[in-house]
Amino acid sequence: MPEPIRATGTAVTTGTPVTTDSASDADLLAQTVIVVRAAASALRERFGETVPHQTREELMRALAANDDAALAVLRPRLTLLRPDARFVEDELAGGALPAGEWWVLDPAEGNVNHLHALPEWAVTATLVRDSQPVFTAVHLPLTGETYTALAGAGARLDGRPLHVSGTTDLGLSLVATSQARPDENEEVVRRIGSSITAMLLDALVVRTSVPATLHLLNVAAGRIDAFWQFAGARADLLPGALLVAEAGGRISDAEGRPWTPESESFLAAAPGVHAEAVTTLSR
Repeated sequence: MPEPIRATGTAVTTGTPVTTDSASDADLLAQTVIVVRAAASALRERFGETVPHQTREELMRALAANDDAALAVLRPRLTLLRPDARFVEDELAGGALPAGEWWVLDPAEGNVNHLHALPEWAVTATLVRDSQPVFTAVHLPLTGETYTALAGAGARLDGRPLHVSGTTDLGLSLVATSQARPDENEEVVRRIGSSITAMLLDALVVRTSVPATLHLLNVAAGRIDAFWQFAGARADLLPGALLVAEAGGRISDAEGRPWTPESESFLAAAPGVHAEAVTTLSR
């Protein structure tokens, strides 16, 4: 079986884990978990009935209101933890980050689900240092679960170690993908459709929903065997990529090449089915 890859940066590669002061980063992660839980509590207070909207503009205002409610908690408290770290302003952005420390936040991951009174949403915070993800914290307030990963130190669910599945046959695998974002270009939409068809032929069960992070949590926990996506934003994929890599999974693009936030596709899989998944997605 191929050597499990580890997250050694925004490019996920095989080799030595990122060199950090693991003790202080572990302490910082613990404090970040407290902040993420507080932001998630603010969103939970807003959760309940479906939020009505008749136009795209009304929908965008409702989405922004949720983001603002969580960011009002996240930004000041994370600034106190790391005064010199900057914030990535556009959660839908991709590509590499400049040198230094950056907070990559998704204040309401699965925001549209929240507005429709669906339970699949979370709050995430990831610290990136010199283009390398150091740690991530993801909290699901409706279940009370907190997923964390620290580069070189593993992935955990409420303190318990996470491990990807040992499945070795794609035909016995549960796999998942996220749909294209609104206004995605037609070529990407068609590529997603073709990939779903290919996986329906080769895998056991295909799940299609948003957000990406929740699928990736399930890959890290061994509940789902593979997740893929075309395009995608940094805030969508960095938390889950670090969690899956630290849980022993394989991270690449859909063609099996090393993944970076500049890649046009993404694949996270248990080592035993990664090669088969690449073959299926490359058809």
